[in-house]
Amino acid sequence: MNFAIIVTICVLLLLAYAFTITSSKTKIPSVILLLLLGWVVKQVTEIIHIKIPDLNPLLPFFGTLGLVLIVLEGSLELELNKRKLPFVTKTLVTAIVPLIVTAFAIGHFFYYFLDASYKDGLVNAIPLCIISSAIAISSVGNLSLFNKEFAIYESSLSDIVGVLLFNFIALNSVINFETVGHFGLQILIMLLISFVATAFLAFLLGRIDHHVKFAPIVLLIILIFAVSEIYHLPALIFIMLFGLLMGNFDELSRFKLIKQLKPITLEKEVHKFKELIAEAAFLVRSLFFLLFGFLMKTEDILNPHTFELAVGIMVVIYLVRAIQLKVFKVKLMPLLFIAPRGLITILLFLRIPEDSKIPLVNRALIIQVIALSALFMMIGLIFNKTDKNERKTKKVEEENENNNDFFPV
Repeated sequence: MNFAIIVTICVLLLLAYAFTITSSKTKIPSVILLLLLGWVVKQVTEIIHIKIPDLNPLLPFFGTLGLVLIVLEGSLELELNKRKLPFVTKTLVTAIVPLIVTAFAIGHFFYYFLDASYKDGLVNAIPLCIISSAIAISSVGNLSLFNKEFAIYESSLSDIVGVLLFNFIALNSVINFETVGHFGLQILIMLLISFVATAFLAFLLGRIDHHVKFAPIVLLIILIFAVSEIYHLPALIFIMLFGLLMGNFDELSRFKLIKQLKPITLEKEVHKFKELIAEAAFLVRSLFFLLFGFLMKTEDILNPHTFELAVGIMVVIYLVRAIQLKVFKVKLMPLLFIAPRGLITILLFLRIPEDSKIPLVNRALIIQVIALSALFMMIGLIFNKTDKNERKTKKVEEENENNNDFFPV
């Protein structure tokens, strides 16, 4: 029986890997295939009468672990320099503005039509308004450099800001100047912890000579995150800052403190560390979506009571997104479509306090919004001609440059 479980998990993860590497060609987001695969496995176990223990408690565990690894993976890829500053500022605004606007629009709907308090409406709305970096980043491999970087920055920042906003509203029974000030103090404390912890972890990464060096670093990162969460500190700030600083030592090497950490040697270790985090994020992300698909019920996917609401939420999300992209003079194709919901949406939905839950905002609604947003992204990527034309132009320019090298004018 144990070997059967091992074989099943290995086969499922290999299929998840196949979905990931082929998604850029097939344009089918891997999350759809993973959810479908998990659901199919559940149907098979029921048909052949295999008893499976309750796996629901595992979902928050893999979700939290996946959140840490995905945000860390995304922040390690972000560049910090003067040339990128205007671009980062634009993506930060385009991540924050639609998140807040859609959250208040959907939250107001919940308040007005579903007989919820305004605070509960917001708490239930925010998970639906966060772009999933787990899905977006893995789906933009074939886009132009600008669109790819825009999607990476925007989705990563949307994850971080969305979780901070959710925690602030969910954990405070009353929102006033005092709670805002307290939250600001928490952010300052977390910033201080982040800089000290990052310096310490960077020192360890550069000094450990043992052949096992990355595992303790990852465990310390998760430990700091977990302890910060216990004390209700905005722990994702630490993950983001750690990734940003570790991934940009070449830009920070002019500072005396950074020079003491031997940035040239450390940069090589950071490159290996990035690869490890990418591998770990893939495994945890795949297990999470397979597990969520396994726990899905057929009646949830086809629930007619929530489908109209799911479609309405999608209309609000993409209408606001289209307006803000136009305002910031960003081409609608294909970025309009790259706003999937996924792991963060599920994780925050599971974190909604019992006394704040709205009956109609249930697992069926979450599944339908995730599926619809993934399908919408798939359609956008399939019919995306802008990046195809840009790639053709770039290819012609490269060929002309090569020809000029051999046949100079």
